[in-house]
Amino acid sequence: QVQLVESGGGLVAPGGSLTLSCVASGYPFSQHGISWYRKRPGVPRELAAWVSSSGLNTDYPDSTKGRFTVAKDNAKSTATLQMNNLKPEDTAVYYCRRSGTEDWGRGTQVTVSS
Repeated sequence: QVQLVESGGGLVAPGGSLTLSCVASGYPFSQHGISWYRKRPGVPRELAAWVSSSGLNTDYPDSTKGRFTVAKDNAKSTATLQMNNLKPEDTAVYYCRRSGTEDWGRGTQVTVSS
């Protein structure tokens, strides 16, 4: 059974940093990329970052480029999303997804507020 479990969310002040983790199980982790999505209030769910199966290639939308860094450790079946210079508009529930499938985690809440 495929499982994806996110952790690391919380409350952070604007300008602060958080690192989210996504631990996967139930499938060959090294053979699939990981996508991080977020669901902000009043906004459709959107891609926040993507990392390839090998971890060597990444992609970001303009909204997170330069502030977010996605990584993948195939030995640990874990993907991370390091988020720097957080803004109130980054407040969202963050989800990881096995790329190309409908396998999702349950999400972790990130709140950026003073």
